[in-house]
Amino acid sequence: MDKRRPPRPALVVHGGAWAIPDTEWKAHRDGVRQAIEVGWAILRDNGSALDAVQATIAHLEDDPTFDAGLGSVLNREGRIEMDAALMDGRDLDVGAVACVNRVKNPIRLAREGLKSEHVLLVGDGAHRFAWERGLEPVDPSSLVVERERLRLAAHQEAPRSVDPREAFGHPPLDRPNGTVGAVAIDRGGNIAAGGSTGGTPAKRAGRVGDTPIPGAGLWADNRAGAAACTGWGEGILRVGLARTAVSHLRDAAAQDSAWLAIREMDSRIQGRAGVIVLSRDGSIGYAFNTPRMAVGYMDEEMAAPQVNGDPR
Repeated sequence: MDKRRPPRPALVVHGGAWAIPDTEWKAHRDGVRQAIEVGWAILRDNGSALDAVQATIAHLEDDPTFDAGLGSVLNREGRIEMDAALMDGRDLDVGAVACVNRVKNPIRLAREGLKSEHVLLVGDGAHRFAWERGLEPVDPSSLVVERERLRLAAHQEAPRSVDPREAFGHPPLDRPNGTVGAVAIDRGGNIAAGGSTGGTPAKRAGRVGDTPIPGAGLWADNRAGAAACTGWGEGILRVGLARTAVSHLRDAAAQDSAWLAIREMDSRIQGRAGVIVLSRDGSIGYAFNTPRMAVGYMDEEMAAPQVNGDPR
């Protein structure tokens, strides 16, 4: 007999795990809090976990504080290439896109992909699919912010090789910004996970990280729970961080599962990352081994969103 408590609506949101400077910490925390309010309004009104995750991430994509949608980093050729994914825990369906730059909200395109026969679409093929589905094209330059122009110019003026592990532990000139993600459970016990990113600063054209890859950047399964990741994408891909975290839910609480996954990544490949976890009964967890992670959460027992404050 399953003695777990009945599912209760819950939402967990992250805005990236890295060495967020003091000058940017408030903007990251405020952005996460506002995004939670958007997603929670949907769950509170009996909306679906998928709708809540999509709306939460779309809000973060529209906030230039984060490395997703508006404000995405530029690759070495001076172009934006964004990745996003959305996963439905009911039947393990996934919609994902990579290397797109002509849509305002990649997570909306990922949602359309969830309804298609494919899992992952990239580049121009993803753009053509977007037009078929009625999404409006945008000029890629409209997504570029001055912060990223200056960052790329500085990199081109003094290019240097930075260990990607170190880039998430210290704030170098070409430091990452915050990838965004969310996990949710609705009143019906359905679970969803999603993520969106512009990638890493001055990346090679065509580089795809963990965010759009099921099992690595995200995982959702109604039988166990959900996870969404942020950090060093190549490392997260190598250890399958999101599915690793969810697999621990069989024997551990959500908070313990998050820490077990991060510690495994650290011990195996000395990777730097963060993960948010939500169990099928609505229990919440998160863990990170970077100086800071912008993360917050909400459920019916809380009067307001809880957003983490101090670095670890």
